[in-house]
Amino acid sequence: MSENINKSALFNGSCFALITTAFTFSIRAGILPQLGESFGLTAEQLGFINSMWFLGFPISMIIGGLVYHSFGPKNIMLVAFVCHTIGILTTIYAGSYTTLLVSTLFIGIGNGCTEAACNPMIADMYSGDKMSKMLNRFHMWFPGGIVVGSLISKFMTDANMSWQAQMWVTMIPTIIYAVLFFGKTFPKPKFEGAAHISQNLKAMGTWTYIFIFVCMALTAITEFGPQQWVGLIMSKSGASPMLILALVTGLMAVGRWFGGPVTHALGQTGVLLGGSIFAAIGIYLFSTVTGPLAYVAAIFFAIGVCFFWPTMVGAVAQRVPLSGALGMSIVGGVGMFSTAIFQPFIGSWIDSAKAAKAAEGLSGNELELAAGQATLTKMVAFPAILIVLFLIFFFWQKKANPRVSGAVPAGAH
Repeated sequence: MSENINKSALFNGSCFALITTAFTFSIRAGILPQLGESFGLTAEQLGFINSMWFLGFPISMIIGGLVYHSFGPKNIMLVAFVCHTIGILTTIYAGSYTTLLVSTLFIGIGNGCTEAACNPMIADMYSGDKMSKMLNRFHMWFPGGIVVGSLISKFMTDANMSWQAQMWVTMIPTIIYAVLFFGKTFPKPKFEGAAHISQNLKAMGTWTYIFIFVCMALTAITEFGPQQWVGLIMSKSGASPMLILALVTGLMAVGRWFGGPVTHALGQTGVLLGGSIFAAIGIYLFSTVTGPLAYVAAIFFAIGVCFFWPTMVGAVAQRVPLSGALGMSIVGGVGMFSTAIFQPFIGSWIDSAKAAKAAEGLSGNELELAAGQATLTKMVAFPAILIVLFLIFFFWQKKANPRVSGAVPAGAH
């Protein structure tokens, strides 16, 4: 590998790029109620705005996976910076619902470019245990950044600062990662075999890959659905929505730091099955408790979803290695695409629940809480289905050899 590569700058730049992704997720969740009030939007319309974040992500992530070896990570990150900047600024100066949709789409595209470029780039810079450690440390900054963003949003909201001011904060890590990447030499790919798209596509046609693909759609909405809507759903529960989000993501960050030993002890299939059980318990508790007990629910939920994303992407790398960077991008992309599809549905569930509870005579905070909890009850179906699927996966893979020749290094979200 070339001695001209500044690994430290590239790695730190990757971390700040992922912090930008995390800020656009957590701060946007925090300002969602303010956006609704400022533009007179329904929950369903807010759901469509949310969906643009999740829609832009898989589009650029999949395209980035396809062109990674030809277009290069440096150019992909340049696109990320341009899209992040356009998206953040047009959100701040938005004058209509349509502008909010477009601006959020740009942000999502920037986030997907970050994932498409940084995962394989870090894998190419390091090898062996060092690579695994650095990838874990990189991906720790998504939940870690959400913790920081959640606390910033709570502080600024409590201080009656505008949602526009909160969005300006997301420009800080954006500028930092651009400075760190500027003028740097990026690494060359380590493995040639996984760089051929024909080999990738052939590997992606296997039953194992298809099964993981389907499960990823459900693990992603299980993780991101409750988190993205926590501001609206839990705002009248007697617990702070942003503190719940910070608690969940903080525990996820700590858990991912120790993710290697946990996966080694339980195995990928054991981690996924256990996570789906904890996630189901956590979401069910969210739908029934109020006050301080909501933080207990957050602990169960965090334990449940903590390892979903990294383990799913890791399962692709370990069990379908010839799918390469494209296979990992596709699986990550379907996770975000699934979340995008479900956002308006979740918003419409809230609207319908409000109408139903209002017809029962509820009003005010009582109405908001009842509608939110009714929506969470529906969300329990996602991890419940996963419990069944991962039981099948557990026994199916128990007889299979998870390691096959031609393995390529992989990152995890």
